[in-house]
Amino acid sequence: MRTLFVNIKSLVASLETPLHPLRGKALQQLEQMNHAWLLCENGKIVDFGSDDTYSTLASERTIDCTGRFIVPAFVDSHTHIVFAATRENEFVDKINGLSYEEIAQRGGGILNSSKRLQQCTEEQLFLDAKVRALHLIEQGTGALEIKSGYGLTVVDELKMLRVIARLKKELPIPVRATFLGAHAYPQEFRQHHEGYINLIINEMLPIIAEEKLADYIDVFCDKGFFSMDESNKILAAASKYGLKPKIHGNELGLTGGVQVAINNDAISVDHLEEVGEEEIKLLAQSSLIATVLPGTSFFLGIPYAPARRLVDAGAALCIASDYNPGTSPNGRMSFLLSLACIKMKLLPEEALNACTINAAFALELQNEVGSISKGKRANFILTKPMHSLALMPYTFGEDMIECVYINGVKIAKSM
Repeated sequence: MRTLFVNIKSLVASLETPLHPLRGKALQQLEQMNHAWLLCENGKIVDFGSDDTYSTLASERTIDCTGRFIVPAFVDSHTHIVFAATRENEFVDKINGLSYEEIAQRGGGILNSSKRLQQCTEEQLFLDAKVRALHLIEQGTGALEIKSGYGLTVVDELKMLRVIARLKKELPIPVRATFLGAHAYPQEFRQHHEGYINLIINEMLPIIAEEKLADYIDVFCDKGFFSMDESNKILAAASKYGLKPKIHGNELGLTGGVQVAINNDAISVDHLEEVGEEEIKLLAQSSLIATVLPGTSFFLGIPYAPARRLVDAGAALCIASDYNPGTSPNGRMSFLLSLACIKMKLLPEEALNACTINAAFALELQNEVGSISKGKRANFILTKPMHSLALMPYTFGEDMIECVYINGVKIAKSM
């Protein structure tokens, strides 16, 4: 079906896909076509232009967008939405003053999620994760990355990845799968790191590669988790199977996550709450995408990643949700857009580019999503009537999204 959207107040990020992620001043450049139309057919963007040029276009359906903006659907490049149970008890522990590390040492955190996931069936994990993913789509997410990492055994890591594989087939948006077996050390390997690393390398990776269950591999290279040497060893083994690296790094300290990412030609390094001048300089000079997770800082009360300094230095910035049950139980990207502006001092244009086109690069989906471009998926947000794009992050407590279109089809809200 050919669908024509007319009287669009502003068509945002209508551009040819850049060759590389946006950096520095380029991150502020958000193309807008005022008084525009947009034509979609067979799930793709066919064409767009100014309102005075659409009168001769044929379509089966016309949608009047008077007063509304159309912006690209968000791309969330870092989530953990396959999990067995929420962790609100740890939320109370945090209120009572316990740190993330203290909770982890008491068997909470990742190990808590791991224990519950191991007791959960694959079918239930799938059904729960699908509900979460569909809710994210309703909120404007048009592409998604999902990590394993709560299994921490051969059987349960594979269980998670098979759930993600099912989500890839059933969800209407692109999904990338990331193997994060190196998320934490299981209790039985806390004093025997080499044993768990061997389990990842010799038992998990061969099956994952054979069944093509992952697009990427991730390692939590940080204080109290995997050291630089341990991370390098795992990534070297994964490279033999063609798994591209992503790194959890510098959330808890200056522990070399950025350096590990660069040395292993990673696509992105995510978190970056704790970085110094050396790391900022390295990120600015490398092809790495610096992915910041403002929802985690908000929820944990830890420092925000220095996004403003990263952008000014010339790093390629991306914003993602880190949606997970313990440290960021929220995948609403429009709220993260607000946090990026309010707490990280990004301009609205920079923040939107960081969670659309740059995030698409972080998942190697830049030719499919991330901007309003001819030939890309018709995954976009139709806003409520508003006079300025800045109103989206400004009204952080109000949802300015009127509806979401995925593959040119309006998504009905279930909540």
